[in-house]
Amino acid sequence: MAAPAKGSGLDKNNKYDRQLRLWGDHGQSALESARVCLINATATGTEIMKNLILPGIGSFTIVDGHKVQGEDIGSNFFLAADSIGKSRAQVATELLAELNDDVAGDYLEENVDSLLEKNPAFFNSFTTVIATQLPERTLLSLGQLLWEKNIPFVICRSYGFIGYLRLVVKEHTVIESHPDNTHEDLRLDQPFPGLVQFCDSLNLDEMNKKEHSHTPWLVLVYKYLQIWRQQHEGKMPSNYREKNIFKELIKQGIRVNEEGVPEEEENFDEAVKNVNSSLHTTSIPSEIKSLFDNPSCTQLNPESSNFWILVRAIKEFTENEGVGFLPLRGSIPDMTSDSERYIQLQNVYKDQAEQDMAVVMQHVQRLLQDCEKEEPIFVTSLTKPANIKESEIKLACRNSAFLRVIHCRSLEDEYSIASANVEELGHHVMEEEEDGLTETDDVVLYVLLRAADRFYREFDHYPGMYDHSVEADISKLKSCVGKLLHDWQLTSSGIKDDYIQEMCRYGASELHTVAAFMGGVTAQEVIKLVTQQFVPVNNTYIYNAQRQTSTTIEL
Repeated sequence: MAAPAKGSGLDKNNKYDRQLRLWGDHGQSALESARVCLINATATGTEIMKNLILPGIGSFTIVDGHKVQGEDIGSNFFLAADSIGKSRAQVATELLAELNDDVAGDYLEENVDSLLEKNPAFFNSFTTVIATQLPERTLLSLGQLLWEKNIPFVICRSYGFIGYLRLVVKEHTVIESHPDNTHEDLRLDQPFPGLVQFCDSLNLDEMNKKEHSHTPWLVLVYKYLQIWRQQHEGKMPSNYREKNIFKELIKQGIRVNEEGVPEEEENFDEAVKNVNSSLHTTSIPSEIKSLFDNPSCTQLNPESSNFWILVRAIKEFTENEGVGFLPLRGSIPDMTSDSERYIQLQNVYKDQAEQDMAVVMQHVQRLLQDCEKEEPIFVTSLTKPANIKESEIKLACRNSAFLRVIHCRSLEDEYSIASANVEELGHHVMEEEEDGLTETDDVVLYVLLRAADRFYREFDHYPGMYDHSVEADISKLKSCVGKLLHDWQLTSSGIKDDYIQEMCRYGASELHTVAAFMGGVTAQEVIKLVTQQFVPVNNTYIYNAQRQTSTTIEL
């Protein structure tokens, strides 16, 4: 049964205005074409879906063979008392679908273990699969299947006051990583011909008062940088002292009135203020150099993704036409200026960026031919590849300094003793103290979760699930922790008893506050995967609700 999308009739630009500002029309389009599978409509699962349905994910399917029980009602806001005994998948799907008429919802009332055995191909059509509250054995089986099919797998878990998130994806490429802090690509240290020609065409001495005070600060910095270089053997201001001297040089250009008082020229103030940020050395980031050296870039083949073809094209441009520099980004910041000269300066950067992009496009064409792609390379002209859109090439050139690739380990590797990333785990967890594991590192919670899974595998229930067995479970869980650390060959006096007792007190319960928080975090990571924007965590995220802290570790 399904709850089909009805179509809200609202203007999507208004409906999704805020998120469109974050990831643009192309990001929204990717989101609306995504098909997400959620396994288990637990409190955590429904919170994840809520945060995916509201921004307009294409469709979702819930796989859950459980019936609604009393314990579900206490923590899951999408289930009500009159739902007890009904299909949890059906009830959750119907209520979640009401959140957004643009989203289609479906459900399958079946246990995931049974589905894996009878119809493993069921998962092939999904963009992303999300699993909540699954036991270790099932996770490994499903994880192996999705890994082989190269389908992103997102695991989320709320366990008492612990939140856990794990991304499992072979390779995730990001063109629009949206870095928080970055310098503008102004190339003042390596000015291109168009910039030189424009700046040299402006004579500050011949300008009237208004023109002088409305000359873009970028031009001022360029002008006075040429004076500095003439005085310093062509070198740039390179340290704090030299940049301060350079600022004083710029201030000397401020005009004075008849009384000898400096005029108020905001553009000169802006020039002084932007000296430090605009005079950085133009270079290729280390992350991009690593991508250029990656075998996926240097050894293209017919199976190469568009991302790696674009990276190779940018690499070839950089090594040849770019003379060691990436394609120009083509944007400039706002600044005090008259409209005419600001637009002219803006077009100088845009034109150079267009020229760089056109050259990169030529490299893309040739690489597509070399890779012998099955699709026809040309559509209407000799300058636009068919299977890599021009918009993709522009986007890659504009973000060439921010390209990122994430490689996660498979669950099988993580859970294998031989392949376990013990060194990384030990760095976080095993500070050898007399009293055991450090209390300040949230990765200790990962060890406890793994120990709880081992406990479940041995005793068929999670520690503390039954009131009558809590005391007995404490010693059993402590034994499981010891065995786990021994398997990892990590020596320690062990986790403190306080942690063990607290873990048993949780009884594998889902608290809605933790579920809601993890629902938001997980939905955010799913959106990153779907839109291929922003950099997702790699690969494990741990949330400590008691202390309201979190950490990310690569396992």
